Amino acid sequence: MRPSSSTSEPFAFLVAVGAVTERTGRVAWLQAMLDVEAALAESQAELDLIPADAAAQIKVACRADQFDVDAVFDAASLSGNPSVPLVDALRAAAGADAAPHVHAGATSQDVMDTATMLVAARCAEHVSGRLTHLASDLERLAADHASTAMVGRTLLQHALPTSFGAVASSWSDAVLAGVDALDCVALPVQLGGPVGDAISFGARAGEVTAGVARRLGLEVPPRPWHAQRTPVTQLAGAWGSVAGAAGGVATDIVLLASSDIAELHEVADGAGGSSSMAHKHNPVAAVSARAAAAQAPGLVATVLHAAGGHELQRAAGAWHAEWPALQSLLRCTGAAVEWLAASVERLVVDPDRMASNLDAANIPQEARRP
Repeated sequence: MRPSSSTSEPFAFLVAVGAVTERTGRVAWLQAMLDVEAALAESQAELDLIPADAAAQIKVACRADQFDVDAVFDAASLSGNPSVPLVDALRAAAGADAAPHVHAGATSQDVMDTATMLVAARCAEHVSGRLTHLASDLERLAADHASTAMVGRTLLQHALPTSFGAVASSWSDAVLAGVDALDCVALPVQLGGPVGDAISFGARAGEVTAGVARRLGLEVPPRPWHAQRTPVTQLAGAWGSVAGAAGGVATDIVLLASSDIAELHEVADGAGGSSSMAHKHNPVAAVSARAAAAQAPGLVATVLHAAGGHELQRAAGAWHAEWPALQSLLRCTGAAVEWLAASVERLVVDPDRMASNLDAANIPQEARRP
């Protein structure tokens, strides 16, 4: 596991791991905004609202590698969001004939909100795949140890016996619940125009929105949601659920790998060492999964607070506060999943230690099953 080379953050090794890092970076955000602009132009051309030639020119121009990405985001401080400098740059790139049709009828919030949903969708596609693969690994582990007896522990005390197969199956269920959470969250297009009533798109606003949604693979909302932020809060809740699932499994692994229990071990060359205690072998992947997942609740709370306070037709500050919190939430959750997958791949089960702990536990003989 190595952090992405695209970030120089000092603690990137914890949260800048896996594909979500790239999918939430500056280039990815810029490309998502450009994809929104291209889809908007194509949808309007399809309805003869702008010339087809102009839409074609706009689409050709909507490639992030044709822009100074850093310049766009650095200029965002002058307008409060990166859509404004991007639209200026896109008009120049599309050429004089197409320039008047760039961003037609839309406002910055349309681009930013739709791009947010698009970035989230692209991250979810990757994380859902990783979770599904992880669940398969856990089910294989469960099948291999269906009859491996171990101490059950409730309230951190010895309870009745269980099997490691049952424990691994419960982990798989938690992981698959995370997949369901991501699959069920709605990711709608935003297309409300300057004040969120879609009037700038005229009588065909619904058709334009449907065309944009179809091209981007997003959902068609019943109406614009400029100041009604349920899509954002639901998105945050879904990713928080995934982080919680990953963190919960990682916590079990950390506990079962502790020296006093020692029923599990992570084994990977060069991983898990201590700077001062050579005898230690830390389950560093599970520890890192916990560390990444532990950041999610605070980020979810930030998003809920920001999204819950939008005033009038566009919020002054609350809307802007959503972006960095959502980006961090996607990253830390994605990292938690990546680290957990690494932990499970490294996992070595010690059935003899499980049997020894069970024999030493103060459990009545008649209760010793399965």
